[in-house]
Amino acid sequence: MSLWVFLGVALGGALGASLRYLAVQLVETPSGFPLATLLVNILGSFLIGICYVLIMEKALLSELWRPILMAGFLGGLTTFSAFSLEAVYLFEEGRWQMALSYVVFSMVFCILAAFSGIQITRAL
Repeated sequence: MSLWVFLGVALGGALGASLRYLAVQLVETPSGFPLATLLVNILGSFLIGICYVLIMEKALLSELWRPILMAGFLGGLTTFSAFSLEAVYLFEEGRWQMALSYVVFSMVFCILAAFSGIQITRAL
């Protein structure tokens, strides 16, 4: 691994994490449902599908972009740890229905988003 790739991953991660933080600040729900994290994870899943096709299948972007975009930017943008903590918090608060819906929506829609990103980009 080169120093430049390492620094690119760090910069990508910083940008992704900053955008996630901004999304959480901008998207609040009165019910306390963690909508911002859900939306960011769906978007990140969609984008990782696009990146996979552009970098790995079609080679339209250099292989050097894979760690920067996929591990750095999208790794910083989406976060399973935040999802996990929010789900545990909802369970501990006794908000079982909201917690279960958050877990199911996150799993289903993020997988569908990644699949959609792959299929749409393959079709281009």
